[in-house]
Amino acid sequence: MLNKNQWRCLLAVGMSVLASAAVHAGEVEVLHYWTSGGEAQSVQELKAMMTARGHSWKDFTVAGGAGGNAMASLKQRVLDGNAPAAALIKGPAIQEWAELNALTNLDAMALFDKWDDFLPKVVADQMKYKGHYVAVPVNVHRVNWLWANSAVLKKAGVTVMPTNWDEFFVAADKIRAAGFVPLAHGGQDWQDFTVFETVALGVGGPEFYDKALLKLDKAAIGSDAMKKTLETFRRLKTYVDAKAPGRDWNVTTDMVIKGKAGFQFMGDWAKGEFLAAKQMPGKDFICMPAPGTANAYTYNVDSFAMFQLKSWEAQKAQGYLAYVLMGKDFQERFNLRKGSIPVHLNLNMDKFDECAKRSNVDFAATAKAGTLLPSVAHGMALSTAQQTAMRAAVNEFWNTDSMSVGQAIGRLQTLNAAVAPKLAHVAEKK
Repeated sequence: MLNKNQWRCLLAVGMSVLASAAVHAGEVEVLHYWTSGGEAQSVQELKAMMTARGHSWKDFTVAGGAGGNAMASLKQRVLDGNAPAAALIKGPAIQEWAELNALTNLDAMALFDKWDDFLPKVVADQMKYKGHYVAVPVNVHRVNWLWANSAVLKKAGVTVMPTNWDEFFVAADKIRAAGFVPLAHGGQDWQDFTVFETVALGVGGPEFYDKALLKLDKAAIGSDAMKKTLETFRRLKTYVDAKAPGRDWNVTTDMVIKGKAGFQFMGDWAKGEFLAAKQMPGKDFICMPAPGTANAYTYNVDSFAMFQLKSWEAQKAQGYLAYVLMGKDFQERFNLRKGSIPVHLNLNMDKFDECAKRSNVDFAATAKAGTLLPSVAHGMALSTAQQTAMRAAVNEFWNTDSMSVGQAIGRLQTLNAAVAPKLAHVAEKK
């Protein structure tokens, strides 16, 4: 517990950041890769709130799904001693950067604004390094969604959304017979793995997902559940169009939006694209947990890690950014556009659509039931090296028809040998 003098000091720090922000406005540079329609609109909400306070906003935008290009650019900036104020970093990568002493301590703002009182513990723990806040979460994305175009389903004679994989393939056959692409998919390694982990959860269940994909247990990877997962995953490829390789996720979502395809497996950032296209959930498109995953939830939390800055004005602007990101106003406005749900537990969901409300209910229920699981595909679980190796193995299996299920299992069973470099090449040069 803090004593009276510590609380006074803390209050002074918080009030200093908030009250003097407009008087001593500074530049806040933010690295992100939110460049698609719905994502870009979400960023504008944040930019407007910062500039309204007098701060100068500077985008450090790097396009590319899953942030691979952005991380490469960030590493170079840190090497050059010119880190941005904040960068979109998630999961274990936050701790990797903190270990390099590159991130700033946010405890003063966190205590002043009582973050621990309204953040889910599983999220708060990922924002901390050795018990201290170094990053700020902005949302919770559910990854294991299945999206569908209502008109395409109707034309194909699909009257209900599939709840298991047998039902999915029956529906996909009907959609193809009606002249549409059954499954919209972008052939990039992170998209391949997004589908793979969703299939693994639907086929094997939460316990299998935990053992095989999070703990990398060799017995689980070699189990019948993994064999069936890989067989189901490969079968899905037969329902994808020939133009899939290299296609960005938002372009793929657009296929569903425009009625060219029936289904897509993607996190609920896809909903931001539907909403940006003025489509309505339950009418123009349908959201539903992927087959076999209704009682589980794979999550992806977008968060901004805050880097150490030299200028006091820049530090104040950075502090105000952290305050805005955790505020109820921003959390609501941002997530209404982004497609995700607020990470703030005390926020009213009345303004949110049916997909978000279901996500919010399921998030709480699965957290209580122990079936709330971090998404491997989106950097929430494994080390950077292990995640990269697993993506590569799954991507090779997807793209190499001659690769057997047994060979793929053999590749996956070697992942425990992948030792995370923890950005060592950056540390050596700092």
